[in-house]
Amino acid sequence: MNHFTYTAGDEVATAALGAALAGLLPDGTTVALCGTLGAGKTRLVQAIAAAAGVDRREVVSPTFMLIQEYHGRRTLYHIDAYRLADEDEFLELGPDEYFESPAITLVEWADKVVGCLPRERIEIHIQVTGRHRRRFEISAVGRRYQQAVERLAAAVGRP
Repeated sequence: MNHFTYTAGDEVATAALGAALAGLLPDGTTVALCGTLGAGKTRLVQAIAAAAGVDRREVVSPTFMLIQEYHGRRTLYHIDAYRLADEDEFLELGPDEYFESPAITLVEWADKVVGCLPRERIEIHIQVTGRHRRRFEISAVGRRYQQAVERLAAAVGRP
């Protein structure tokens, strides 16, 4: 399986998805997060961070810093491409250093820099379906993460 949909009816369900991601993603995974402003990209990163042993309150959108590092039971790199003009500007950040690390690298607004992302990654497209409801379309891009997506689907259920 390389794709499944997860529907979160509230923030508790989003936190459950984040916990599953933090527990199941292999070291060195890049997660591309896509969705409109306010869709819940940063909220999902907060949930992953909390499950990885980072105080959720420390996790903010890195729009002005561009890259944040969080260290808990797992290391997370949180990159925000929202304010970047183009892929060249993204490449100036040196993303390969993050992508090649054993950390989980989470890229918000990844659709703006898709040509710079690793060829194998997890993509999560988030859609707002209600005040607190979200639909997460989770895909393995490439073969490396197909098993992780299967395990994730089994862990959080397939509504």
